Amino acid sequence: MHLIDLLTRRRVIADAKLASKKRLLEFAAGTLCSDSEGGDFERLVFESLVAREHLGSTGLGGGVAIPHGRVAADIAPTAAFFRLAKPLDFDAADGDPVDLVLALIVPDHFTNQHLELLAQVAELFSRGDVCAQLRGAKGNAELFEVLSAHTLRATDG
Repeated sequence: MHLIDLLTRRRVIADAKLASKKRLLEFAAGTLCSDSEGGDFERLVFESLVAREHLGSTGLGGGVAIPHGRVAADIAPTAAFFRLAKPLDFDAADGDPVDLVLALIVPDHFTNQHLELLAQVAELFSRGDVCAQLRGAKGNAELFEVLSAHTLRATDG
């Protein structure tokens, strides 16, 4: 499974204006949920993201965070990517604020696949060239293209 398969152009957002980590997690939950899933499911996703953050920050360092969670629901794994207009404190181990965020939600039974996806994301965002291209991209469409090119390249060998 490729990370890019979990993204849609609608869920890749440049220059998101968010004032706090909590607002970012709320925004991520709303973006990860489709319109037909409703507010109850969005709340469940938000609570899953928050619960995971309570275990320890998902800030990887280098300005990157991967908030993620699992829900007890029959859903397709879904990802969203945000480049923040202004970096936020995310309690990352290196103390740097975060400006690149990949949010991920998967069903509870997706244990191994969840770990594989997180490894893909961590590998992708450990590459300075990819992060530089994401930071320099002009708008949502260019962000999506950068993610597409590097995600496929990173997982196809």
